[in-house]
Amino acid sequence: MTDPRDHDVVLYGASGFVGALTAAHLARHAPAGVRIALAGRSKDKLEAARAALPPAARDWPVLVADSGDPEAVAALAASTRVLATTVGPYARYGMPVVRACAAAGTHYADLTGEVLFVRDAIDAVDATARETGARIVHSCGYDSIPSDLGVLMLHERAEADGAGPLTEVRLVASMRGGVSGGTVDSLRAQFEAYEADRSTRRIAADPHALSPDRAAEPTPGQPADVAPPARTPDGRWTAPFVMAPFNTRIVRRSNALLDWAYGPGLRYGEAMSAGSGVTGALTAVGVTAGLGALVGAMSVRPVRGLVDRVLPAPGSGPDERTRESGWFRSVLHATTASGRRYRATVSGPGDPGYAATAVMLGQSALCLALDDLPDRAGSLTPATAMGRALIDRLRIAGHTYEVSPV
Repeated sequence: MTDPRDHDVVLYGASGFVGALTAAHLARHAPAGVRIALAGRSKDKLEAARAALPPAARDWPVLVADSGDPEAVAALAASTRVLATTVGPYARYGMPVVRACAAAGTHYADLTGEVLFVRDAIDAVDATARETGARIVHSCGYDSIPSDLGVLMLHERAEADGAGPLTEVRLVASMRGGVSGGTVDSLRAQFEAYEADRSTRRIAADPHALSPDRAAEPTPGQPADVAPPARTPDGRWTAPFVMAPFNTRIVRRSNALLDWAYGPGLRYGEAMSAGSGVTGALTAVGVTAGLGALVGAMSVRPVRGLVDRVLPAPGSGPDERTRESGWFRSVLHATTASGRRYRATVSGPGDPGYAATAVMLGQSALCLALDDLPDRAGSLTPATAMGRALIDRLRIAGHTYEVSPV
């Protein structure tokens, strides 16, 4: 039977910085015969991005669509089985794309780290996507795949061992890489939303802001998103992790979507490794103070304008040498109701916000297009939409996913 869709995967934002990296990954790793198209606002920029790809990808179609044009976005979504988008901030540009995919029954993947956008998208399209069979999957990059799939692995191993539900999981992140201009722009957009509507600050601060049923949440109080410097049992110092306020909510949504299978009493938190000894302590204090200063500066409109002059601009990123020399490592420490403890490690080469994220998004798009996945639709997470299939893909792509008892 002929597939009524013209494409298997459309990459929207393919001429942007992360979009071009994702296109390059797909060009190198997509199986032969997968029908991929590049999409964005500018035909000239798309053709230039395509010309930079390996020869096998230089006949991929280019599709022009502006997120502000509902008809163009609807046609784009209807043309493909999967639409992966790098066009952010998503609160500013993403909702028309999400709505179009949900209406067309098209699977969707993005890189958002914006709590308010994901909450709005859940409310707007979850019911429609369930009816059409679309899998709407947010956060398919460094936000929040290591966190989400890491906890899923811990749950599966504890369940296989008969160790009981998870009660406490803490992720400690280490990394080397550049600062993302897109991430900065998303942070800026969130503070602009706070100014426009003060109630949005309360939503973002809610540890269960992305729950499918907030009133049914059985989970007790959660660890603070921004905790003071602390020491791990092995003597290493930790500092607040800038992505924790988002990643933790994705993991809790996964747990709730699975009827709290991880554990109704699960407490989940994240921190950043700062090293050991005096140097580690000073680093932890410095990171804590720096994050506090950044949040304070972004909270005040006139000061935010000054900060914008020194932070990376949207669409920019580190050079190839920085991207290739980067790496990430997330270690998750878990305790179960029976008292048994486990340790999971998720790691990989490449700058986490760029090179590694391009791998994660590219493999997520291929997973949604090609793999046998759990029978779920609606507004999902990487763990609930793809789960083990995505773990297997990322292992083949060179990332490490492992779990063992302690």
